[in-house]
Amino acid sequence: MTVTNDFNEVLLNRRSVKQYDTSVKISKEEMTEILAKTMRAPSTSNTQTYRFVVIDTPEGKEKLAKLAPHNLSQVTTSSAVIAIFGDLKASEKFEKMFSKTVELGFMPEEIKNQLQPMLMQRVANMPERELRDWVLTDAGLVAMQFMLVARSHGYETNPMGGYDKENIAETFGLEKERYVPVMIISVGKAAAEGRGSYRFPVDEVTFWR
Repeated sequence: MTVTNDFNEVLLNRRSVKQYDTSVKISKEEMTEILAKTMRAPSTSNTQTYRFVVIDTPEGKEKLAKLAPHNLSQVTTSSAVIAIFGDLKASEKFEKMFSKTVELGFMPEEIKNQLQPMLMQRVANMPERELRDWVLTDAGLVAMQFMLVARSHGYETNPMGGYDKENIAETFGLEKERYVPVMIISVGKAAAEGRGSYRFPVDEVTFWR
């Protein structure tokens, strides 16, 4: 495994790849390392409301192929496809997160005792649409981080929104009402280079005030 720390190379040369080398398999150990680095992305109050499903078995890919018929090449040739969800009941893990933060010395106990109840009350009174926006924002940050970390490990990715969002959670054994599908991302060693793409000049998308 070769990992690059050249951020400009990782960022500026990233491409969306649709065809992967099927002989290359990302090990569970390396994927775990990639996901651990991915989770260094920020999230709201460090609540980490995202969840991952790693789809890397023939059986899993067969299920996913039925949900993503327009992205078959990415699904079938990649080393894995990562399905990212937002957890609407992520508050169930707030106590563990805050307690571990205190245990590790990152937060004083008195701050935990102030923040945790306040955050729990906020979630309890939050309209579902606002809660969905929260978990979608966190998942969006972690999705981009995954693509950059994967590339630093020498792999390419392709984020995809064209799949059956209505049924993907249940297909992979998750509660449909709890887990909000965000995107699926194929990852693997490129068999062919992805195409370059045009970006607008900064001033065309930026308002200076």
